[in-house]
Amino acid sequence: MDNIFTYLASGFANLLNLTSLLLVLLGVCVGILGGAIPGISPSMAVALLLPMTYKMEPTQAIIMLMGIYIGANYGGSITAVSINTPGTPSAAVTAFDGYPLAKSGRAGEAMGISLWASTFGGILGTFVLIFFSIPLASVAIKFWPSEYFALCLMGLTTVATLGGKHWQKALAMVLFGLLLNTIGNDPMFGITRFTWGNVALYDGIPMVPILIGLFALGEVFYNLEHYDPAETKFKKIDYKLPKMSYYWKLKWSILRSGLLGCVIGVFPGAGGTIASFIAYDIEKRFSKTPEEFGHGAPAGVVAAEASNSGSVGGAMVPLLALGIPGSSTAAVLIGALMIHNLTPGPELFTKNPTLVYTLFASMFVAHVIMAAVGVLGSKLWVRVTAIPKTILYPLIFSFSILGSYAVEKNIVHVVFCLIFGLLGWMMKKYKYPAAPVVLGVVLGKLMETNFSQIPVVGKGSWAGLYNRPLTIILFLISIAAIAWPMIQDHLNKKKAK
Repeated sequence: MDNIFTYLASGFANLLNLTSLLLVLLGVCVGILGGAIPGISPSMAVALLLPMTYKMEPTQAIIMLMGIYIGANYGGSITAVSINTPGTPSAAVTAFDGYPLAKSGRAGEAMGISLWASTFGGILGTFVLIFFSIPLASVAIKFWPSEYFALCLMGLTTVATLGGKHWQKALAMVLFGLLLNTIGNDPMFGITRFTWGNVALYDGIPMVPILIGLFALGEVFYNLEHYDPAETKFKKIDYKLPKMSYYWKLKWSILRSGLLGCVIGVFPGAGGTIASFIAYDIEKRFSKTPEEFGHGAPAGVVAAEASNSGSVGGAMVPLLALGIPGSSTAAVLIGALMIHNLTPGPELFTKNPTLVYTLFASMFVAHVIMAAVGVLGSKLWVRVTAIPKTILYPLIFSFSILGSYAVEKNIVHVVFCLIFGLLGWMMKKYKYPAAPVVLGVVLGKLMETNFSQIPVVGKGSWAGLYNRPLTIILFLISIAAIAWPMIQDHLNKKKAK
């Protein structure tokens, strides 16, 4: 333990120079900008700036890229709150309550919650990374495909929360999301499914057009249908961020969601999006006013952002301790380490402890810088909601089309975006929730891949589904999560009688 504090002190000492601090600042600012642009994920933002680091010192390169990662994870919430256009997949959960808060004139409150929940959740994840890297990594490496499948199934149980009273509609939408994953090549055997000979469908329907179409374009089309020329703006906007005492009331939500995000982030392939959905579900179950979720609940924004930022520290655990990426962005960071002749894994702690602990120190500093940039820029970002709708809606439409095309410069993605925009409009019109579709798409591929791997790992046996204790525990949690709302509803009806 003494060694950890010694190395961490030396890490801060290495970081406290003008060049390193400017690189962290640059990384955070670029990350926030990248995350706020629909279609630019954290992994893409890091990958785009990776060539700039070739000539840098290894430590400087890694701390700048880490700043981008942290900034991008927060940046996605800016457009999610202001214009219901999630900049990153995980920010879709932020939009559930952040955008209703903004529409009701509490945009400053929503921006403040997302900023400080991201900051504190990220710092919490960094603490866990520093003190529990090796033990957590050793647990994650023991996960079999059956455990990952059960974890994804547990994630799907959040559909009961996302649907509220209309759980049948939510179930239909999550099944639709799962069905979308059957389009394209089979993840195990490479068999082409439901492509009808169209090469553009071989890789399936990409996430970004689905996300932008359902949330951004769907909202635009619905609002155009109900457009009132007399109403050109949202309600009167509150530009002020809440005082720090306000966030203290949300401390337990931040703590729960940040820790949960960190734990889920440890497992390779899970990532911030799954963490956000599960944390949102848990916060709604803990809440005394669950009916507010989806209509502007502060705890909903906290759950999404704290878990998302907490997952960054979690994703770095298997990367640094075992050389296994915990997320797509972590996979890009592995490439950055290898470019500089550094091999991630246990030896990195023994051969390059200075680099590792300077990286840890940079994560603390990046979150502080992110908070400062967020506070200074929040009033500017909030004012997006004050733009007249006659200007705002065409801008959202343009950014949606541009964001869909920019990912792979493929015009087919624009077509997908428009299709899902029309679908999102019809779903909103007939009160079908869009979130379960995203949940099904996010978890579908991971579920199918791990389900297919169970007999491979088990040498032809499916016994992993019922003879591994952790798998059984996760299955039982999933059953309880589905059954509890039904039991609660039954008890409430009984009381009413």
